[in-house]
Amino acid sequence: MSRKNRNANFETVLDALRARSFDVAPFATPAGSVLVAKHGAAAILMAGEDGSVVFVERPGALVGGEVARLLDRGYQKFLKTSRFEIPATADLLHAIHLYSEELSQVTGAIDLYNESLGSTSDVYQYDRLKGREVADPVSTSPWENPGPGH
Repeated sequence: MSRKNRNANFETVLDALRARSFDVAPFATPAGSVLVAKHGAAAILMAGEDGSVVFVERPGALVGGEVARLLDRGYQKFLKTSRFEIPATADLLHAIHLYSEELSQVTGAIDLYNESLGSTSDVYQYDRLKGREVADPVSTSPWENPGPGH
C-alpha cells in the first residue's frame, strides 16, 4: 500500500536525501521510481500525481538489490525477499529503524507511535495460529447430537 507524505515536492526531497548521504538511484519497477538506501536499508519512492512523495515499498533491509520485507513468526523476525528468507539480526533491525527515522524526517512522512518504539513487521505468521484461517464448522446447539467421534 502506498502512503503519501506531507511534503509537496518530490525533486526537493530527493535533493535533501542526497545532501544527507542517502544513495538515490533510479529503480526499474514501477517506472519513475527511485531506490533510496542508507545504513544497509532501503525504500522505493516515486512522485505522486500532485508531485508529492509516495512510498512504493516501505523501508526494509537491502538484500541483493531488493528491499526485504520484515516477517514476524512469533519466535523470531526474518527478512524475506522473492528468492530467500534469512533471520533478522539485531544490527539489521537497528539499521532499518535508524533508516526509517531519518527518511521520515527528510520526506515529512507521518510519524506513528508504534513505529517509533522499534521494528514493526510487514507480515505476522505465528505457528500456533496456522490453519485457523479456515472457517469453523457450524456450531450445533448443546442438545443436538454432534455425531460419532464427538
